[in-house]
Amino acid sequence: MTSKVDVNGDKAHPLWKYMKSKKGGTMGAFIKWNFTKFLINKEGQVLERFGPPTDPLDMEKEILKLL
Repeated sequence: MTSKVDVNGDKAHPLWKYMKSKKGGTMGAFIKWNFTKFLINKEGQVLERFGPPTDPLDMEKEILKLL
């Protein structure tokens, strides 16, 4: 099950707060638009942040390194 959560502001979900604190974007920690993507390793460390226009296939090299 999924539900809508806040990703910015005081009511932002703790997961989003954590990810944004580890990898800011061009607007700092703010998520401007849908489809911001984070690459997280199996230990839960945020390794990379990708903007909305990034095609998931362009992330393949980084993902394969973690497998």
